[in-house]
Amino acid sequence: MKTKALALFGLLLSVAPLHAEQTRPNVLWLVGEDASADWFGCYGNKRAATPNIDALAKQGFRYTHAYACAPVCAPSRSTWITGRYAVSMGTQPMRSRFPIPHAAIPYYPDQLRKAGYYTANFRKTDFNIGGRPDPSAWDQTADNAWTQRAAGQPFFQVLNFEDTHESKAFGDVDGTRHSPEGVVLHKYHPDEPLIRMNYAKYEDAVENLDAKVGKALARLEAAGLAEDTIVIFCTDHGGVMPRSKRWLYNSGTHCPLIVRIPQKFKHLWPAEAPGATLERLVSFIDFPKTWLSLAQAEVPASMQGRIFLGPRTQPEPDCVYGFRERMDERFDSQRSARTKRFVYIQNDMPNVRWGQNLEYIWKMPAMQAWEKAHIEGRTDAVTGRFFGVKPPEELYDTQSDPDNVHDLAQDPAHGATLVALRAKLRDWRLAVRDTGLLPEGERARRAASHHLTIAEMAADPALYPLEKYLAACDFALRAEGGAATGSALVALTKEGDSGLRYWGAYGLLLRGGTGALDEGSLSALERLLSDPCPEVRATAAWALLRTAPSAAKARDALRSVLQGDAAAALFALNILEWTRENPAHYTDLFDPLLHSEDPVYAGYLKRMVTYLRTVHSQ
Repeated sequence: MKTKALALFGLLLSVAPLHAEQTRPNVLWLVGEDASADWFGCYGNKRAATPNIDALAKQGFRYTHAYACAPVCAPSRSTWITGRYAVSMGTQPMRSRFPIPHAAIPYYPDQLRKAGYYTANFRKTDFNIGGRPDPSAWDQTADNAWTQRAAGQPFFQVLNFEDTHESKAFGDVDGTRHSPEGVVLHKYHPDEPLIRMNYAKYEDAVENLDAKVGKALARLEAAGLAEDTIVIFCTDHGGVMPRSKRWLYNSGTHCPLIVRIPQKFKHLWPAEAPGATLERLVSFIDFPKTWLSLAQAEVPASMQGRIFLGPRTQPEPDCVYGFRERMDERFDSQRSARTKRFVYIQNDMPNVRWGQNLEYIWKMPAMQAWEKAHIEGRTDAVTGRFFGVKPPEELYDTQSDPDNVHDLAQDPAHGATLVALRAKLRDWRLAVRDTGLLPEGERARRAASHHLTIAEMAADPALYPLEKYLAACDFALRAEGGAATGSALVALTKEGDSGLRYWGAYGLLLRGGTGALDEGSLSALERLLSDPCPEVRATAAWALLRTAPSAAKARDALRSVLQGDAAAALFALNILEWTRENPAHYTDLFDPLLHSEDPVYAGYLKRMVTYLRTVHSQ
């Protein structure tokens, strides 16, 4: 009897806190994929068949300035799960799964569980983080947390819907429910029949998503939980027609955000009554802190962003930030600073085209049609710009130019705005310890050599002198002028730090693209062909491939890179495509790359080799 009494007493102790927490809201977070705000009726799309999402907006609060930090899934969700910018952790390259210091960076569901919540995430995690299995953050990965929790226990349920994923825009575009004839194209797309048909197919997908949202809300209502549950709807980033997902424009980062808060939690309302439209500037980095605040859970000091709902609401930021790096097999690097009116983009690889051929997106009929139209001369300065190289900086007025096609970076009337946002972006990169000032492979190697994660390495100024890197990057991107500028870049190539040598080489590469390099610059680049950092060697070779006396040495350097580190080899394969280099100089090295077993880069190496062989055979 004594044993049974003790067991009963223990059970009562375990249940009591759950009953004490019943006044806290449940949370149902509905996440669509790959769709920017302008695909939905409540955000102004006159063709959208989204009655359930539109009704949710009338019942809740609709945010008009909500932006993803990254315009693609894995880095975006990496930011969500930790409440830290992926660039602060080194998890910004697509599907890289670099580890982070998990003891110092908890996931937001960890905090919810500590606070007594039952947590579930259905269908998709994709956190892009190594060292911890994605499902470990949750009590379960099913879609019915409310039936699995203990009596009176609050729940936090994520439901991910794949109906609008990019893959749903692939394949046959005939026989759509929406008519291609009434499609309103973005200004950057040429008016091609296949593009119109692909738009219509995606409109069908958005309609399918809306139906799934309606069913989820009906399930909540049928369970008698609607009056106890905060409902959130958003997408994981923008998309999905070409030049949206993966790019830092409105179409890639501007997302729907709707929050429905029941009457019993009226004290959490951000406006006087449901149905209100809120113009507060919200970043996806704000989500984890806000959800924890609503649940009255502890907010870890590691989390960045600002709480935008509830009694602990923090001041609205005047600017939010975004980032893009390697997307699958293709390298690039961009950062953005955005106000309610303007978006400023810095291109850290300006001599790389916007529209690089990327295997996955080229499966889309609209992408194939766009490229074909451009090759056949059916594009103009606006619709063909995507296939050109980028400037170092871009600036757009998102109010008058929501498609972001009129670059104001060179407009003197907006010079003050450009300078101000450039400074804000630099300050942010310093504040969050942006890990992206070293090439992807070099940052991983440097961290590993010190038995650290990339995040830990980048937090140490002795190992990662970020201010020096930013200064070198800015100088390289804007290295104009005469001999003194060239001498300053040459001086960077002689530094002991590989990051500074990389930016010196890159600056000389950019200068060489606008004219002949002097002897001192050429000598510096030739010296870098034997640099211990493979990305420095590859960048120097990139600059020298178009210089006849040095081309053979440059090819030898690229061959050495292709035979080494997998990340650097992928970078070198990109250089072969960017320079239109004849693959015949390297084909004996392609077969080993096709059979790479590297856990991160093997598939991407295969894609690039296959692409180079295909293009060269045409």
